Amino acid sequence: MTALPRPAAELSADEARRIALRAQGFLGAPDRRAGVRGVLRHLGAVQLDTISVLARSHELVPYARLGAVGRPVVDRAYWTPGADGAPHAFEYWSHAACILPIEEWPHFAFRRRAYRDRPQWFHDLPDGAYEQVIKQLRTEGPLTATELGGAKNGGEWWDWSASKVAVERALIHGEVVCTERRGWKRVYDLAERAVPSSLLHDGLDDRECLRRLVRLAGQSLGVGTRADLADYHRLKGEQVDSVLADSGLVPVTVAGWDRPAWADPAALETAPRGRHRTTLLSPFDSLIWERARTERIFGFTHRLEAYVPKPKRVHGYFAMPLLSGGRLLGRVDPARDGRTLVAKQVSLDTPKAVAPMAQALREAAEWVGCEDVRVERVDRPELAAALTAALR
Repeated sequence: MTALPRPAAELSADEARRIALRAQGFLGAPDRRAGVRGVLRHLGAVQLDTISVLARSHELVPYARLGAVGRPVVDRAYWTPGADGAPHAFEYWSHAACILPIEEWPHFAFRRRAYRDRPQWFHDLPDGAYEQVIKQLRTEGPLTATELGGAKNGGEWWDWSASKVAVERALIHGEVVCTERRGWKRVYDLAERAVPSSLLHDGLDDRECLRRLVRLAGQSLGVGTRADLADYHRLKGEQVDSVLADSGLVPVTVAGWDRPAWADPAALETAPRGRHRTTLLSPFDSLIWERARTERIFGFTHRLEAYVPKPKRVHGYFAMPLLSGGRLLGRVDPARDGRTLVAKQVSLDTPKAVAPMAQALREAAEWVGCEDVRVERVDRPELAAALTAALR
């Protein structure tokens, strides 16, 4: 197998793209034995979101890499403890609200300390509310926000109850942890009880936390700029700068990139080869969650339009990009109508996208238990008949 250029050499844009695909689990044979937990540990973070069209994003991420793994299997993999009772994952603020491998608990000590030192919060907290939540968890065991007294006061979305504000504050402080969900509700527990004792510490200083997270980001990205590395766990640029030299990542240049880049040295040892995945991607997938990187690597402009007023949407509420042959070839805005997967709007960048789009739609429909696919609109009308035929 031909080796790629050694550290500090130049990569072609195509080499960088394939390195990124392999690092994210889209090039080469999927590790089915490691399964969903393997995907989580490989990526280092899986973003959570409440939007559910085909499925929620944390389900779509392993599906895109492994294929039609059962949806209950996904939830069990994240939130069911091992035979020893130890959790496999926890939820915390990383790129956004994310599921993280439990081994990363010590790496976020810098963020827990920063939250504890924060002088001002968006929500006021009545005297004694924080202590009451901790006492209740200690006495009664793991509880949802509803079981703690209710999540909301009855107003708008962020009109949280005092107990909800308190338990969320305890979570970001690290005194409370979420390692389980019940019916999509977070289950809160004391960190001292849920996190394995070997990991339950804030012993790493800020610099060591940052060094490890930058190294992990580099491994998950394969190759990236300073901004890419910072964005993965939402670090500041100066934080990345302070540890880059000691991160173990190596400087490279990438043809066509207008800024320096760093690569995981292991990613440079062999040229990425193997089978490409053909799949639909969640907009929150770590392959594409950063717009500037997606445009740089794939020449593909994409943004989530769920929060864009409907008349101003271009591609749809939850448009999912199509990945095939290592390229982003189009997108589809899906919905479900009973046992039918509805492609409300299909955007195809090239006629060559017709067959892979049909394949991806059929596989996604089967995965979520739909028996049929109905296409409502294709942005290139001359390709509509071909797509309909390919779906038969």
